[in-house]
Amino acid sequence: MISCVKNETAPPAVTGSQPYGKTAEGEEVALYTLTNSKGMRATVTNYGARVVSLMTPDRTGAMGDVVLGFDSLDGYLKENPFFGAIVGRYGNRIAKGHFKLDGVEYKLAVNNGANSLHGGLRGFDKHVWTGKQDGAKLELTYVSRDGEEGYPGTMSTTVVYTVTDDNELRIDYTLTTDKATVHNVTNHSYFNLAGAGEGDVLGHQLVIYADKFTPVDEGLIPTGELKPVEKTPFDFRQAHAIGERIETADQQIKYGKGYDHNFVLNGAMGSLHPAVKVTEPKSGRVMEVSTTEPGVQFYTGNFLDGTITGKGGKVYKQRYAFCLETQHFPDSPNHPDFPTTTIKPGEKYQSTTVYKFGTEPPK
Repeated sequence: MISCVKNETAPPAVTGSQPYGKTAEGEEVALYTLTNSKGMRATVTNYGARVVSLMTPDRTGAMGDVVLGFDSLDGYLKENPFFGAIVGRYGNRIAKGHFKLDGVEYKLAVNNGANSLHGGLRGFDKHVWTGKQDGAKLELTYVSRDGEEGYPGTMSTTVVYTVTDDNELRIDYTLTTDKATVHNVTNHSYFNLAGAGEGDVLGHQLVIYADKFTPVDEGLIPTGELKPVEKTPFDFRQAHAIGERIETADQQIKYGKGYDHNFVLNGAMGSLHPAVKVTEPKSGRVMEVSTTEPGVQFYTGNFLDGTITGKGGKVYKQRYAFCLETQHFPDSPNHPDFPTTTIKPGEKYQSTTVYKFGTEPPK
């Protein structure tokens, strides 16, 4: 059981938008602030629909920012590992940058070895979205044109961020298209519940509500198998420290240089079901993730290497954060047995993910 701690001394934050700079092309970028009555605060920019900061209380009521990122827009405009972004049109990987749909083969931009990753060379994370705010709710919309990054159809994506009085960051997705296409839109926030830049996350306690995961080849492309987690380092059905088995000799761990794998969630796709629970023992912060998606990609910041300086001048080193990308499975367009990622004209795809924050007393 977690409890939300009200920070009585936190000054009220201004809810609204402010200028956040310009892109290299001269597009105006905004920063939006969403707050609740308990002091939880999220800031989001319409550049890549990114979560820039997420202030939540620890067990003493002290507020801390639990997502990695930068102090200004300049950091996001440079190459970075998708900090806080909405990634798409297809988040995660598509093998060799190609797929077939209705008998037509489509070739995508390749930006991850031989594969397409998170939408290609200029995915959703590198565009300015249209924003509209109503109090603690922010609606962001991006229209991806037919042929963009090789994908068929003009697809409209609306993402709504809401900070609720239950200390939740709720993300609602709505997608429509004018031609059959594939999709896998998700949020790519990097979390550290001790605070952004406050050391590695290996001591965080993790539960993933999944009996199976999708093993990968050396290019981190799913083999097509749904493998039981039992008796593997991927069994998080009971709480384990993230670092407990991250250096084992398991071949899947070697391929990912840690965890970088999709878990097949136990809940029914389309209904909101528990996905993950993470606890940080020192701060007492707890994050519970629920989603309508069939999977979640658990990534342990394996490729953070100390070359990125983030908020407050803090250097982001290997495993200083973890990602929990709620999603359809990687490379689904090339695996007919996976839940479909195809969307057709006249259909509306809707998805929800909720990150709920609270605290636990010391043990």
